[in-house]
Amino acid sequence: MSLQLAEQYEENEQYDKAYEEYKKSYESNPKDLGVLERLGHIAMMLNKKDEASEYYSAILEMDATNVMAYEQLMDIYVASDKYKYYIYRGNMHSVMHQPEHAINDFKKALNHAMDNEEAQCSTRFVLGALYEQTGNTTKAIDEYLKVLDYDHTHEEVYLKLANLYMIENAPASAIETLERARKEGFDTDNIKEQLAQMYLKNNQPELAKDITNNDLMRIKCLLASGDKDTAYEEIKKAGEKYKGNADFYVIKAQYYYENKEYDKALENVEEYDKFQPNTALGFQMKALIYEGKHDEYKAYLNWGKYNLARGNKDIAVNDFLNAYQLNENDADLVHSLAILLESTGEKNHAVEFYEKLYKLEPSNKTALQKLADFRESIGDYATQAEYLEKLLETDKRNTGLMKQLGEIHEKLRNKPEAVKYYQKYISIAPDTPETEKIRHKLAKLENTEIEQEEGLIDKIMKFFNN
Repeated sequence: MSLQLAEQYEENEQYDKAYEEYKKSYESNPKDLGVLERLGHIAMMLNKKDEASEYYSAILEMDATNVMAYEQLMDIYVASDKYKYYIYRGNMHSVMHQPEHAINDFKKALNHAMDNEEAQCSTRFVLGALYEQTGNTTKAIDEYLKVLDYDHTHEEVYLKLANLYMIENAPASAIETLERARKEGFDTDNIKEQLAQMYLKNNQPELAKDITNNDLMRIKCLLASGDKDTAYEEIKKAGEKYKGNADFYVIKAQYYYENKEYDKALENVEEYDKFQPNTALGFQMKALIYEGKHDEYKAYLNWGKYNLARGNKDIAVNDFLNAYQLNENDADLVHSLAILLESTGEKNHAVEFYEKLYKLEPSNKTALQKLADFRESIGDYATQAEYLEKLLETDKRNTGLMKQLGEIHEKLRNKPEAVKYYQKYISIAPDTPETEKIRHKLAKLENTEIEQEEGLIDKIMKFFNN
């Protein structure tokens, strides 16, 4: 009843009474965003800015992407508190996916928080996160270091800083950061496990082994330090516990690979693939194993897949071409090369591989369609028709192809073929306005004499043969 009464008071411009009734409604249902919006709006009208701020802040607690709430809070603080004004503006730009604008806002907020260390820390932390988001790791590192200048009590800052150093290929700095975190009292499992990983990446497996509590990390350290016998014993112990863990199969594959037991290594990579299919790591492991087995073809094939998974298309093309030189009859490889070359803009080279695919698989729909499209693009309509006719053989009730073939033969002034395909079309196409158009076209065509015209390619060849 309070909500209906509040709306009635508001409609009658009795805002004081409306405000009181909305507050009653809010007390009974504090998660009603609509009521919160009305309370904020009327509080602003009544110049109760502190209360309006509370209501709009409550909205953001439930809906952090509510742009209207940010705008209202900016209006509240634009004259009275520049720090809060720029903070809310920065948050608004963040949720609107405008990180560059948000960065400028938070930098301006800093200028209004010179004497407030807590505000400096929280603002610089957000700036660091925004710089991370935009790929500016150097500036992100600077901001996180400044946070630590003020405050050593946030574990997350150390972790973020260490990860950024690893991105910048500075493992020594990453390690130093996490060692500092431990000295500052953050001797947590999270810090220790991250530090163990960094020790291992920095070729310090003994240090990593000393601080890790993770069984799989311990086995990695044993392998890295060359203690394969102990590693194998640990693998056997861990089998039942970690049989559902993808990393366990990576470790087993590594053990067997280093022992030159390549078939067993491959079996474990295949187990890993069941958990994490088509990953760069999986392809890399297979490539290394096949190199060990002296199977150049499969090694090149998997290096190509590895580079493709990492987004290195040009390198992937080179790997796949090397594989093709060793086996020209792998239709999947030929198809992959055609698609990849097409995606890198090498259209003519791609067509060559679609032609190779067609020779390997004469009924391959993709190859037939791509070759037909290419022939159309160079004005060779006769050959385009040949490919489309073969495509129609694989999909005999494809009315779109029938219509297209009729149009091509009409363009080639080949009346018998045009009539044939238009007749096929109307014999199975549903009764639609388009079918009626084709029916009229067919009737006109059957009553018209036309002379077959040579295609552009045919004309050129005839010219040179004379």
